[in-house]
Amino acid sequence: MIMTTTPFIEGRRITEYKGVVFGEVIAGVDFVKDFTAGLSNFFGGRSNTYEQELMQARQTALKELSDRAAALGADAVVGIDIDYETLGSNNGMLMVTASGTAVRIE
Repeated sequence: MIMTTTPFIEGRRITEYKGVVFGEVIAGVDFVKDFTAGLSNFFGGRSNTYEQELMQARQTALKELSDRAAALGADAVVGIDIDYETLGSNNGMLMVTASGTAVRIE
């Protein structure tokens, strides 16, 4: 599956538009990750625990996007956009949404 943020694929022609597809992930951050991230915030530096959680959520959202495009008979997704949001009363949930247009190419 070819996946790109551009509206086209260089050297390939879009022959059919299958529709807009999405991949969504809502991930909770547990107490231990919250605690270790708090230490990074206090002492300075990057929070590897949150970065790992973010990377995994993004990869899962893109996999879900790809799977949904394939189910429509697409062989590529163009115009991909990834959005991030925090949810919950204490912002303890991370939402990653990936969207794009499923297409057939030649």
